[in-house]
Amino acid sequence: MLSNNTKFKVDFFHPRYWMTWFWLGLWRLVTLLPYPALLILGKLLGLILLQLPTDRKHIAFTNIQRCFPALSLIEQKKLLKANFLSMGISLMEVGMAWWWSKQRLDSLVTVEGVENLDRSSNQGIILLGLHFTTLEIGAAALTGAMEIDGMYRPHANSVYDFVQLKGRISHNVQGCNLFSRNDVRGTMKSLKNGRVLWYLPDQDYGIKRGVFAPFFDIQAATIYGTARLAEKTGASVVPVIFTRLPEAKGYKVTIKSALEKFPTGDDLIDATRINNLAEELIRLQPEQYLWAHRRFKTRPSGESDLYTK
Repeated sequence: MLSNNTKFKVDFFHPRYWMTWFWLGLWRLVTLLPYPALLILGKLLGLILLQLPTDRKHIAFTNIQRCFPALSLIEQKKLLKANFLSMGISLMEVGMAWWWSKQRLDSLVTVEGVENLDRSSNQGIILLGLHFTTLEIGAAALTGAMEIDGMYRPHANSVYDFVQLKGRISHNVQGCNLFSRNDVRGTMKSLKNGRVLWYLPDQDYGIKRGVFAPFFDIQAATIYGTARLAEKTGASVVPVIFTRLPEAKGYKVTIKSALEKFPTGDDLIDATRINNLAEELIRLQPEQYLWAHRRFKTRPSGESDLYTK
């Protein structure tokens, strides 16, 4: 677990971190603005990012073109723009998740389907999430409402990592354990103890612990951790989706029913099912998904890089 990362260190006063503290302080001040103003500011940031010839823009557009080939070029560019507006807003939402009071955050969030987290049998639950741009604020809403353990990758900047980790546990009043992405033993122990573990399997972590499975009809390196954890711990798998509502109406967290007859014991079948589920949820709000990730970075033998310019 990463509890030591929440301790303030004298080294944080070093001049190499002064600029980090400046930007973090400015970021926190901005989050004092009313919610509608934060949405407008986030959209402006998104528009600025959209105008820059960045690799992330190229990656996002490549993913959109590959995953939605039936859309016209105009429609694909429209989706790219909407996605960048969503990413700009997400920067505001990260600050909201870290620094807003629980009362202020709860006033904007509705949680549906809590009854699907059945704890009566003391069985562990894998809460299956996806990398939507609303990820941070959705996580803050969930950890403020119930006990949830999670996976965490420390940031290279120690001050940023300290503030990030403090922010992520700030709303948790129930108790929360955070594990390194590679801490398989810790996550298994959490599930065997009947806890809820938030797990996100929809990024490309290479093929060492995964298989190639179709995702939007493209072979994608997909980790088999979801099925393996469920098999070894007896945990159920419960999907969750975060939705940013239109017209500044806030957010909806929807906890769906547990997957039935999962896992099967066949890595490819189970990985394909997870990808199909992810695709189904993404299609509900494609503009809010994190398309800037190189989801198809790892290719089967003989295939070329999909992101070559």
